[in-house]
Amino acid sequence: MEQPSGLTEPATPDPKSFTYSLVVPVFNSEGVVGSTVDRIVEVFEGAGLRYQLVLVNDGSRDRSWEVIAAKARANPHVVALNLLQNYGQHQANLAGFREATGDFVITLDDDMQNPPDQALVLIDEAMKGWDVVFGRFERKQAAGYRRLGTQAISMINRRVFGQPPELTVSNFRILRRGVVDRICASRTAHPYITGQALMYSSSRTDVLVRHEPRPVGSSNYSLARILRLVLTILFSYSSWPLRAAALTGFGIAFLSFLLGVFYLVRSFFVDTNVEGWTTIIVLLAMFNGIIIALLSMLGEYVVRTLNAVSAQDVYHVRERVGA
Repeated sequence: MEQPSGLTEPATPDPKSFTYSLVVPVFNSEGVVGSTVDRIVEVFEGAGLRYQLVLVNDGSRDRSWEVIAAKARANPHVVALNLLQNYGQHQANLAGFREATGDFVITLDDDMQNPPDQALVLIDEAMKGWDVVFGRFERKQAAGYRRLGTQAISMINRRVFGQPPELTVSNFRILRRGVVDRICASRTAHPYITGQALMYSSSRTDVLVRHEPRPVGSSNYSLARILRLVLTILFSYSSWPLRAAALTGFGIAFLSFLLGVFYLVRSFFVDTNVEGWTTIIVLLAMFNGIIIALLSMLGEYVVRTLNAVSAQDVYHVRERVGA
């Protein structure tokens, strides 16, 4: 769309006029997380940006906590949280969000697959006024099952959260303070940061960023974790499974009714050796189908009630190190 004559486009804000909180969930990454922290500090201090780095240890079984706690003691810009146990990546991100103080919050992995210098690309795009900017990878360095899992989750996101078909989402993203505040205030027992970012923002986009192979070890995101995430999205943010069950129940009820009519009509023309057999079959078929439909509808009301009253703590912080 052309700019009207005599008017100029508003100037892009200076990234140095804002503060940035980087949230990094940490899990069994003692061999690489130290390098990740050093690289983040180098990039942001080199760019002259005001930053806060929040490292959240999500119940690691190795020495990851000792590594990030030492980094927090040595650098006043770094905060380390040690969660009581392994809650999951999205719970760890939420803990980091509630600790973050920046005007913008950036989430990235602990394994250097999201190069810290690419966070500057997200920041430049966010300066154009977007609420959320996702990193779109040139070529994702991940196993085949993870790429298939990403595609499946994207399909669910489009149906449940209204993700535009042309938008690519990822865990490498930048969010405005208002979006972060709305996510932190959300009453849900099963946080899903990507979906909540879509729900609580009015403008979203993606930008091309680099994705690198993990320098040490292998990914902690297994097939079981991906399946668990899919189930969390479906059952915590959508009534689609219950509606599908209700539809199935109504279908069975309808087919049972037709079957009952068939046996009823058949009883007028064909004798049966079992007294009352037709009546029993008709009643069982019809009422079992109706019961399935009614249970499905009741289940939908139950899950809506649970979502409305759910306010339990989704994580517990065991220890905090930092300014």
